[in-house]
Amino acid sequence: MAVDASFLLEFLQIFPFKQGKEPTRVSSRMSHLVDVAGRKSAHNAILRDIVMLENQIPLFLLRKMLEIQFSSMELANNMLVSMLMGLCEELSPFKFMEEEHPNLQISKRAHLLDVLYHVFMPEFEEPTEITEAEEERGKEGEDHGALRSIKRLLFARPIKVILKLPWTIVSKLPVFKVLKQGSEYFCFPHDKENIKPENENSSDKPPLVEEISIPSVTKLSEVGVKFSSTNGGTLNFGFDCKTVTLYLPTISLDVNTEVTLRNLVAYESCNASGPLVLTRYTELMNGIIDTAEDAKLLRERGIIVNRLKNDKDVANMWNGMSRSVKLTKVPFLDKVIQDVNKYYDS
Repeated sequence: MAVDASFLLEFLQIFPFKQGKEPTRVSSRMSHLVDVAGRKSAHNAILRDIVMLENQIPLFLLRKMLEIQFSSMELANNMLVSMLMGLCEELSPFKFMEEEHPNLQISKRAHLLDVLYHVFMPEFEEPTEITEAEEERGKEGEDHGALRSIKRLLFARPIKVILKLPWTIVSKLPVFKVLKQGSEYFCFPHDKENIKPENENSSDKPPLVEEISIPSVTKLSEVGVKFSSTNGGTLNFGFDCKTVTLYLPTISLDVNTEVTLRNLVAYESCNASGPLVLTRYTELMNGIIDTAEDAKLLRERGIIVNRLKNDKDVANMWNGMSRSVKLTKVPFLDKVIQDVNKYYDS
């Protein structure tokens, strides 16, 4: 851990964020990562490694190590913030604006991937799944003792996250082995005769995900739908029924984008308390991009900035993004999808 954290800090020192200025010169100890022409070689491979969910190092360790190097905790924290903002600029597939993140509170972030997620995805609030009124109606006719306590436990956020996992996985967790019979009764109120034994091999198969129901870019274009890019992050969507224009955020794709997005989606799926906005965004792009022609049309409209080899690579990237992620619901994005489908069907 100490060796990895030391290497990560040394690597991050090439990323101090300076608006409008040339990138900081690579330190001598990292000079072997850049070839004589100034292009990055091993650099991108390391970037893809450090954004992987399984490779995360707690940020408090990095901050503690920097405190040894600097005269005060404030200077150490400022340096860490500067390096992380520079890294976010390097990895961000969306337009990155420093002024949108004036107070990045590192102390509240768990690790580097957590920082990336909260920089890309602004705070998004929506009503909780169970409102107080619904809970009160649900209590009618119930015993006000032990049953109510169990219900509150089952609808606590951590439990809801666990209940989203396949039951074959949940039932193998140590604590759930003990509580299996009771939790099956409360979580899965089926008659015993309706419970079918699961295939022993089913747990080894990835969950099946249907592609989001929306026509491709080519099909939408054929019926008059126009496409326009928006600056900003993943919340900038819209469909103007009057001008028949679908607005999508500009996204820049390079050799690091797929790994970055995949790990951010994985992190969001297991950690986000609200709607899975980034996951839904990848599902939408997966839905409208089927072929290289779809990718080409979005590139020509400025929605996709392609730094990959060709448009086919872009299509392949999006078509493989959501294969092992369950579908989710995000109200403002689902409204756009609904409006587009309504226009297309008419």
